[in-house]
Amino acid sequence: MSISDRDLAIEAARAGAAVVRAHFGSSLTRFEKSGGDFATTADLDAERAVITALRTARPDDPVLGEESGRTGTGPGDRLWLVDPLCGTLNFAVRTTLASVNVALRAAGHVTVAACADPFTDEVFWTGGAAAHVRRGGEDQRLVPSAGSGLVDVNLDPPFPNSDVFSAARMLADEDFTARFRPRVVSTTLAVAWVAAGRRAAYVTDGDLRDSVHFAAGIALCRAAGCVVTGIDGGPIHTGAGGLVVAADEPTHAALLAIVGNQRPAKG
Repeated sequence: MSISDRDLAIEAARAGAAVVRAHFGSSLTRFEKSGGDFATTADLDAERAVITALRTARPDDPVLGEESGRTGTGPGDRLWLVDPLCGTLNFAVRTTLASVNVALRAAGHVTVAACADPFTDEVFWTGGAAAHVRRGGEDQRLVPSAGSGLVDVNLDPPFPNSDVFSAARMLADEDFTARFRPRVVSTTLAVAWVAAGRRAAYVTDGDLRDSVHFAAGIALCRAAGCVVTGIDGGPIHTGAGGLVVAADEPTHAALLAIVGNQRPAKG
């Protein structure tokens, strides 16, 4: 019996997470990239494990991996997006904040996604209609909640909208500190946490279209019923770009107002 796309995403993410977990605490070779970024042996081995799982079940599907780029010559309306270790800088200094992200974009939309936490053995997943977390072989539906008041803010570059928005400036905004408490974990696992009710929101600048880092988390949040827009409040991947994902409408509106505080007054 052939495996469904949903189950394949979960299986592939878990395969990558097992490799990441096995490498934790070991001596890692670093492969330098641009802008001070780097990959490690764990990134490469985890990506190989994810792609092997995908290729075994879907040999013709194109795959876009963070480390290996685009491979495959199958139909262009299907593309697997693979981030084998989101949180490499954390992982390299033995901090257990990382995830393995797998998403399938089909006919222009992400239809299935999985985000695996290598250290809790949790897999956050969606088949499109709802979002769940698989833990110990059991699935539980994700329910967003703003109750924690915790907002993860991405402080990693690039910052294409720095003239009108800075995450660092937002942290000093009195309206922000009066309502929220910031967190910076530097992994898109935090986006999945919004869907799971463990964070009230997540905010980042950047162009996230077809991003191997963000595709899975965004899909999870949409399926869970979160409010998902760009930093200008428009549809995601349009306008200014960036991401504001919130557990509910009031939280989202408050964050958009705080983002708007940085824009020059019209005169």
